[in-house]
Amino acid sequence: MLTLSLATVFTLALLLGSGVWIAFALIGTAWVALALFSPFAPGPILASDFWGASYGWDLTALPMFIWMGEILFRSGLADNMFRGLSPWLNRMPGRLLHTNIIGSGMFAAVCGSSAATCATVGKMTLPELERRGYDSNMAIGTLASASTLGLLIPPSIVLIVYGVVTEQSISRLFMAGIGPGLMILALFMGYLILWSLLKGDRQGLTGQDESSMPLAEKLRNTLELLPILLLIGSIIATIYGGLASPTEAAAAGVVLSMIIARWNGSFGMATFKASLFAAIRTACMIAFIIAGASFLTSAMGFTQVPMQLARAIGEMGLSPTMLLVALTLLLLVMGCFLDGISLILLVTSIIMPLVSAAGFDLIWFGIYLVVVVEMSQITPPVGFNLFVIQGLTGKDILTITKATLPFFLLMLLSIALLHLFPEIALYLPQSMSR
Repeated sequence: MLTLSLATVFTLALLLGSGVWIAFALIGTAWVALALFSPFAPGPILASDFWGASYGWDLTALPMFIWMGEILFRSGLADNMFRGLSPWLNRMPGRLLHTNIIGSGMFAAVCGSSAATCATVGKMTLPELERRGYDSNMAIGTLASASTLGLLIPPSIVLIVYGVVTEQSISRLFMAGIGPGLMILALFMGYLILWSLLKGDRQGLTGQDESSMPLAEKLRNTLELLPILLLIGSIIATIYGGLASPTEAAAAGVVLSMIIARWNGSFGMATFKASLFAAIRTACMIAFIIAGASFLTSAMGFTQVPMQLARAIGEMGLSPTMLLVALTLLLLVMGCFLDGISLILLVTSIIMPLVSAAGFDLIWFGIYLVVVVEMSQITPPVGFNLFVIQGLTGKDILTITKATLPFFLLMLLSIALLHLFPEIALYLPQSMSR
């Protein structure tokens, strides 16, 4: 078993390190494992797994939500959010720095990409915050960390992928992501408020103070947020109430996002084509990786690696808490070198039997896994959001890493809270209409 495990890890690391597409790396690793360590022919298994991974009702929600995000990404949403949020946040300690947190959380929820959120919101907020004299490190930290929340707050592409590969209810996963997402948002804002009070909230700030803006103008700016809030709220409400499946809600979301973009005056044939082609490229890439991961899962099953690994770790006598600590460290290291979807698809084929044997609820574990993936987005040396921020600001990676460190620690705290109080994630799924 040790020889097989080492051969599998070496093959996968070699293929990933050589720049091979992730799907091909997964396929190549599975092929080597089956060819060398099992009596089964890889070809028929590959064909069967690719066919099985290419259809499925749950998977149809994936391209729809991606397309919805692509449309809204091109609709001027970030601009509207800044204008709508900033007048109301000026009286809070931290003031406009909260727009990075709330705005990034809202934009990420409909966009689904932490990198796109980081780049889009950052292009608008970072220059404005710098012009007004806000602390640049705190501006960077809030942006890089809050933009990862789109991986957790529904509708989440990563949760759809996890639900498909582990055969868990996507509706319940969406509901499970709401509580932890709001908790992390509250932790970020609470830390910012505390930091601002300790530093002196208004010291050195310049520029317009929107808190003195007439109420009528505040309300007019806030109305620009209403369509997005209604879109997110209607998707979550219809899924929670059992009125629509995730696929049906996604299809309705695409239509509503087109209406919103048209209402903003930013939707035409060029936007339609660009968003459609971008969604097709992204969805095909994810589907290809899912198929490769399905083949690797089968290969691991035929070679009995997960079962042997679970047995070996079980003999070590690790408590569920220690197992969770070990998995967190392992996933953070892997997350430094893989994007979130690839990480989830890779590890589920190996660790899910171990997780089930340890007694973890698989809905809860999906939320835990996504939070760790969020952390990996701001973990050096290759946390992707760090490089997006570096491209926006020109600052060195060490400075950016230091700015995000407090928020990284807050995410660690959120994992501890989820472990101690699993109801944070499980209350809504358990109370859903049946």
